[in-house]
Amino acid sequence: MLSLGLCATGWLAGAAGGAAAVLLRRELLRRGELTVRACHEVRGPLQAARLGLHLLGQPEAQAGARLAAVDLELRRAALAVEDLHAARAGRAARHRSEAVDVAALVRDAAVAWRATATAAGVALRLEGPVEAAVVRGDRLRLAQACSNLVSNAIEHGGSTVELRARADESRVRIEVADDGPGLPAPVPALARRARNGDGRRGRGLAIAADIAARHGGRLSAAPAARGARLALELPRADTGRGEPGRPA
Repeated sequence: MLSLGLCATGWLAGAAGGAAAVLLRRELLRRGELTVRACHEVRGPLQAARLGLHLLGQPEAQAGARLAAVDLELRRAALAVEDLHAARAGRAARHRSEAVDVAALVRDAAVAWRATATAAGVALRLEGPVEAAVVRGDRLRLAQACSNLVSNAIEHGGSTVELRARADESRVRIEVADDGPGLPAPVPALARRARNGDGRRGRGLAIAADIAARHGGRLSAAPAARGARLALELPRADTGRGEPGRPA
């Protein structure tokens, strides 16, 4: 009986140790992914800001709009540094809540990434008039999501990238389309691989998908005759007729 008790105790101790090892490994992987994401988010905005600053001296440059876009990208980089610091504790930097003008969000993304697109031989276009609409959330996080979709299209798409935004009574839809070869796998699969550390291609999509979910929205692939068309859908926080965040 004593030997059976000792065996049972040893088995339980071994099982507990194995479970603890699994949990530790998951936590280390999670913190590692947070660190990799933060590093991913530092590089992109710094590159966009650097190229944007180089174009400020050109005659056709709209200095005010470009400076505002560069400032936004530098603040995105600063947020990524905060995330990198927070990753040591297994978390991300604090999320803020504010009224975010979607028209300004997509215009800033187009201005900030146009220089990067030009350097890559890609035409980046802001399509159609952007309807006045407001969402509630963290502006820098939403800029991260939007910029990740644009930079992903510039890097992996074809010669043209189109950015547009539209809204109905309840939701806002930001679309980024390209004329490249299309996505190699569905968005959820690419995002899942990146979260598991199995692929670099989907990391920007995983970040955008997580930001969308945190804001009550989603990231999905929309039908496209050619290339890829990604749609970031977010709940609208205004009626389109009154003050931001308040009914008319």
